[in-house]
Amino acid sequence: MSLLNDWKRQYISYNKNVKLFILTNIYTQIGMGIFMVIYNFYIRELGYSEQMNGTIIAMTALASAIILVPAGILSDKMGRKKVMALGVAISAIALFSRSIIDIEELLIATAFLTGLSTAFIQVSGIPWLAENSTPKQRVHLFSFHAAIMMAANVVGNILGGVLSDTFHYVLNFSALTSVRMTLLIAVGIYVAGILPIFKMSEKKRVADNSKTKLSLMESFWINKSQLKLIALFAGAQMIIGFGSGLVIPYLNLYFSDRFHANNSIIGIILSLGQAATAVAMIIGPAVVRKVGEVRAVVYLQLLSLPFLLLTAYTENLYIAGIGFLFRQALMNAGNPIQSSLMMARVDDSMKGLANSVNQMVFQLGWALMGPVSTSIVLIYGSYWGYAYVFTITSILYLIGSLYFYFVFKGLPIVKSNNQVA
Repeated sequence: MSLLNDWKRQYISYNKNVKLFILTNIYTQIGMGIFMVIYNFYIRELGYSEQMNGTIIAMTALASAIILVPAGILSDKMGRKKVMALGVAISAIALFSRSIIDIEELLIATAFLTGLSTAFIQVSGIPWLAENSTPKQRVHLFSFHAAIMMAANVVGNILGGVLSDTFHYVLNFSALTSVRMTLLIAVGIYVAGILPIFKMSEKKRVADNSKTKLSLMESFWINKSQLKLIALFAGAQMIIGFGSGLVIPYLNLYFSDRFHANNSIIGIILSLGQAATAVAMIIGPAVVRKVGEVRAVVYLQLLSLPFLLLTAYTENLYIAGIGFLFRQALMNAGNPIQSSLMMARVDDSMKGLANSVNQMVFQLGWALMGPVSTSIVLIYGSYWGYAYVFTITSILYLIGSLYFYFVFKGLPIVKSNNQVA
């Protein structure tokens, strides 16, 4: 009860912009949760091979990697609200198109457009929260925000599996029609996420007249210490992103291929993983108080590795589910702590760039490793194929965690220029 009361007090202290952004994320994450848990099956029902799924995921991630840094700079210059609204609007159009078309080239093109447009949302979210909170609020706020996203994904994952199975088994629609109708429902929920953005208020960004106007390259040169810091954070994220890209996009296929689980069971397992992550994120600030931010991130990530290996080699669905739950919760619980750590050390003028670079290198891992993962599974089959990719991921996670610890354990905190309560 003490923990719940603490979180309740924290939520009450957040300003209107933060609460509206959380509402936006609830809608978009429920919609995306439905969409992502079903879309791989949609590609299968259209008659395409597993490599098509790998190509689509790779193109989405590649598009994000290409646009994230320009989007981050644009977010710093134009303002977060405009960039987020643009991102939600265009991505909704892309998701709708992906739900109704079946031509290979258009499927790939709209996947690319999805990656481009969702990048505008990704780069603006964390800086928006940072600019609308105090340093004291941030660890709790980022953890709360991430937990809400996970909880919304839980709802989306469950709805995705249940809706598609209901349409197919209860209402007797074809498998293709069932998944397509589920995807369209997902798009409808996702679109509702744009409404809270219109109610947000953001001060017009004005240039600092006390400083000489500088070109972008001159500004980067002056802020080279900040750029070095951003690059260090990006290095850690890139290693984790390469590991993640081998496994995470294909978890639904893993449960389907190895254990022949139906859509509802897969949706429930994935949603339980998100729920476990949400709980772990809520507990995250308590871990930070005990061991500090850097150690909290590293300890949580390292603790996830045995469960990842358990999932890799088991032939029992229940054990695989348990391994997945703990891996998912522990590995992701450190993400909001890591975001808070980065936002505390990067100047306000470069928060959007820092967040976008981090997102870019992570997406690059997904773009490059997606086809690798599907190829390994095709060559070695549903047991050894997934065992190999999960093992490689665990090695990359170990390297990334150790890198993070040794690089960031002694970094000082940089005070922000404009904190907003």
